[in-house]
Amino acid sequence: MKRLYIIVEGQTEQEFVNSMIAPYLKQYGIETVVPIVIKTSISGRGGLSKYSHIKKHADNLLGSKKTDFVVSMFVDYFRIPKNLPNKGKWESVENHLEQILMMEKCIAEDINDNRFIPYIQMHEFETLLFSSNKGFDYYFTNKESAQTKKIIDAYNNPEDINTTPEGAPSKRILAIKDNYDKVLEGNLVALEIGIGDIISKCPRFRAWIEKLIEACK
Repeated sequence: MKRLYIIVEGQTEQEFVNSMIAPYLKQYGIETVVPIVIKTSISGRGGLSKYSHIKKHADNLLGSKKTDFVVSMFVDYFRIPKNLPNKGKWESVENHLEQILMMEKCIAEDINDNRFIPYIQMHEFETLLFSSNKGFDYYFTNKESAQTKKIIDAYNNPEDINTTPEGAPSKRILAIKDNYDKVLEGNLVALEIGIGDIISKCPRFRAWIEKLIEACK
C-alpha cells in the first residue's frame, strides 16, 4: 500500500485526519496517513487565503519521483480563495456542486500529477457534523441539540446545507452555541458520530474516501 499525505487548512482538519480518517483507512491496509497543515504564519496555525498555499505544499510533496505515495487535500468550499487556477472555467458556474467539481478539475490540471487527488469539502468541515445528532446530543445541552436536530431533519444530505454567510454549517452551530470550539468540540462531536455514519450520509465525502483507497492500492 502507498503512503497518503493530505494537505489540510487547519488544526481542526489535522485532528480529524489523525483521529478518524487514518484509523478508518488502516483497515484497508493504508498504514501511513499524514496530514500536512498549510502554514501561512510563524505560529504555524494554518489557514487558507491563497491558492499558492495549496500549490506550494503539493509541489513540495510531489517533487520526489517516487510513486509509492499519494497526495490529496481537504479544504473547505466556504470562503475558498478566489484565485484558484482557470477562474474563467469555474467562476460562472452557479450550482455549488458543479462549481466544486470544476474547481477540483482546474486544480488537478494545474498540479498536473496523477499522484494528486484534489478534494474540496462541501461546504465546510462542520457539514460532516450534521450527519447525525448523536454528537450534539452528547456534548450540547438539550436545548441546543434540539435545534441542531431541526437542521439535520431538514436535509437528507448534510452536504446540501447551504453556504451563505448566515447559513454555513459553522455559522448555524455558532448561532446555537456561541462559544463553540471548532478544533476541540468539532472533533469530539465527529468522534461521537463515527466515521461510518459520516460516510453513509455524505456522498461526496464517501466518494473521496473511496478514491483514496483505490489510489493507494
